Amino acid sequence: MKRTWHICLALALLLGILGGAAPAGAAVPEKDWLHVQGNQIVNANGDPVWLTGANWFGFNATERVFHGLWSANIEDITKAMAQRGINIVRVPISTQLLLEWRDGQAALASGVNTYANPELAGKTTLEVFDYWLELCEKYGLKVMLDVHSAEADNSGHLEPMWYKGAITPELFYQAWEWVAERYKDNDTMIAFDIQNEPHGNQSQSPRAKWDGTADVDNWKHACETAGNRILAINPNVLILCEGIEIYPKDGANWTSTNENDYYSTWWGGNLRGVRDYPINLGAHQNKLVYSPHDYGPLVFEQDWFKKDFDKQSLTNDVWRPNWLYIHEENIAPLLMGEWGGRLGQDARQDKWMFALRDLMIEHGIHHTFWCINPNSGDTGGLLLDNWTSWDEQKYAMLKPALWQSGGKFVGLDHQIPLGGIGSTTGISLGEMYGNGTPNPQPPTAPGGLSAAAGNSQVSLSWSASVGATSYTVKRASTSGGPYTTVATVSGTSYTDTGLINGTTYYYVVSAANSAGTSANSAQVSATPQGGGNVQSNLVVQYRTSDTNAFDNQIRPQFNIKNLGTSAVALSDLKLRYYFSKEGNAPMNAWVDWAVLGSSNIQTAFTADYVEVSFTSAAGAIAAGGQTGDIQLRMAKTDWSNFDETNDYSYNDAMSSYQDWDKVTLYYNNTLVWGIEP
Repeated sequence: MKRTWHICLALALLLGILGGAAPAGAAVPEKDWLHVQGNQIVNANGDPVWLTGANWFGFNATERVFHGLWSANIEDITKAMAQRGINIVRVPISTQLLLEWRDGQAALASGVNTYANPELAGKTTLEVFDYWLELCEKYGLKVMLDVHSAEADNSGHLEPMWYKGAITPELFYQAWEWVAERYKDNDTMIAFDIQNEPHGNQSQSPRAKWDGTADVDNWKHACETAGNRILAINPNVLILCEGIEIYPKDGANWTSTNENDYYSTWWGGNLRGVRDYPINLGAHQNKLVYSPHDYGPLVFEQDWFKKDFDKQSLTNDVWRPNWLYIHEENIAPLLMGEWGGRLGQDARQDKWMFALRDLMIEHGIHHTFWCINPNSGDTGGLLLDNWTSWDEQKYAMLKPALWQSGGKFVGLDHQIPLGGIGSTTGISLGEMYGNGTPNPQPPTAPGGLSAAAGNSQVSLSWSASVGATSYTVKRASTSGGPYTTVATVSGTSYTDTGLINGTTYYYVVSAANSAGTSANSAQVSATPQGGGNVQSNLVVQYRTSDTNAFDNQIRPQFNIKNLGTSAVALSDLKLRYYFSKEGNAPMNAWVDWAVLGSSNIQTAFTADYVEVSFTSAAGAIAAGGQTGDIQLRMAKTDWSNFDETNDYSYNDAMSSYQDWDKVTLYYNNTLVWGIEP
């Protein structure tokens, strides 16, 4: 809740510090509520924001209050978080405690050292929580409440479901409704994470599933129901839905107890079901954020850690199929609700942590680090055991992933700088976008610039810069410039055409907004080649995921390999799968999943084949690389059956990828792989 005196004080002091008046007509939003546009979270003015925070647990545990207050001061910890760039705090809590608060049964906070915290003397757990919300407002912090467990229990998070014993699903919903009503006017609490890590594997009962039913164990239905009941009371708050643990593979369903029938990952980290059964918040869909969790090998030895791995393999094998596709395909924003761990104890752990951090920076993925608490057994914390000193090595790892502009941390409050009035380390959202003070900031330089050569062209792509409204693409004929501007675009990809094959071109990209222009990105280069150069270097692999030749769907899957020594732009390629459709009904096609992102793949039908093509945003196949899975599904509009036994490209014996010359591939409309019928 914005208090008038806070607003006036903030503006008065900010103007005094800057030695001038706010610009005429500058509009400072009175509220800090956020909403969703595509895969971004934005403020009321549509300005992109980046939620970069940390977890502080304790209200979920038997103590029913923040851990650490037995030795450290609540304001000291809160102020330090804000001054070090944490702009949102995820607070785990239990449904049991929320119901106790609702029913007027808040107990005195027994886990508090009143010598270290004299201001908390005599306060109940609810009063401590409300006092802390005031501190967050004072220091420009925002809060996300996370129901971590049904019961107030230090091990409650081990339970798979959002209900247990006396805590029924209906009481779970009612607890959230009480929170929504109590804090509906308080824009310090901007987000609700509906339930921490719903999970359970194929042999457990109960276990969380994700499908289109209203079954009691369907987490998708539960999160949707809770979200809609909350938004009926407070339509301003963000709703976070986490994933589950397992999801059935094609051809399997939730009745199977066979481990091999499921994709499995971290608790809360499996969001594959979003593709088939997305969360529906109706008129409030612009409040939905998906929230996976991800950890390293010191937490659990997942299969992908048992072999050599790097950022690219983790992206392709784990992150993209489980959750990154949601961001890449512009379905919704992602907030990594938990990630982190011990640093400097295991090389694989460190490699995983830096890889995930860098991925989140490149894509602007929101996140809350696990955790502040040093007493987290699996991970340790940002604070050391005395609860006052920071683990500077771990903080140095995290710091680049905290929202910064112009050398200062950016908060999510429009009036109060992150760190409080007079902060030397943080700025407010109003300052960031120039509607609170005369000191807006330009965006940072784009990251992740890549270039793929094609025939007389180069395809470029890069990661978005927070706050950018446009990007300028620059080209040079020699490394280091001078550069000439070739295009200004609003998106994060561009194809430079009309180039000379065999000539090397050098590129940089800069980002801009109303405040100015960023520095140039890192330079990349590419050398366009004629179509003949890729003639013998591209290979199409095929498999089928449906061996029933007489059902009503065709399910081919493809993988294109580049055996050459230069990258190939996917927008130059087309693939054809030949079949007979039997009957006159029109055809439909869906890309159920693709490593490249389903939205980057297009289909078109003729009488004899389906043609698969790629947008420029699909990027390129690196030298020695491959596209990874492209999972296609086709059906007639009347859903009548096919007879695939006479289809030229079909082979029911190929259940795993093999080179297949009965699927043809074209480079700039020239056949480069396969045999046409």
